[in-house]
Amino acid sequence: MRAFREAVEAGDMDAVEALLAEDVVFTSPAVFKPYPGKAITAAILRGVARVFEDFRYERELAGADGRDHALVFATRVGDRELTGCDFIHLNEDGLIDELMVMVRPLSAAQALAAAMGAQFEQITKEAEARSAAAS
Repeated sequence: MRAFREAVEAGDMDAVEALLAEDVVFTSPAVFKPYPGKAITAAILRGVARVFEDFRYERELAGADGRDHALVFATRVGDRELTGCDFIHLNEDGLIDELMVMVRPLSAAQALAAAMGAQFEQITKEAEARSAAAS
């Protein structure tokens, strides 16, 4: 999952988006319902890039078949340090079709939820614009 990791670490969100399958499903650490689709997932990831500070991946784990990956990260949201993990599944074409994020501790997850809530109007507009452009 080097391409995803390198794109995220470089802040190259266009490269991140290019790695997403059209039918990708994003599962948030703060919201129960998953978000299906490339446009909304890309917009959420752009929002996350605006919220996270001092982001760095610390460890990478891979499944035996090479389609499942876990990227452990550390970052900050405001004054809250958090640790998290991106759980990624690749489809047959090598594109990300599942992305689930988990974070800890609870106080950091709450700070992340609040920060992302403040971003969500912009995220929605970005997703709608990307969907319209793709049509």
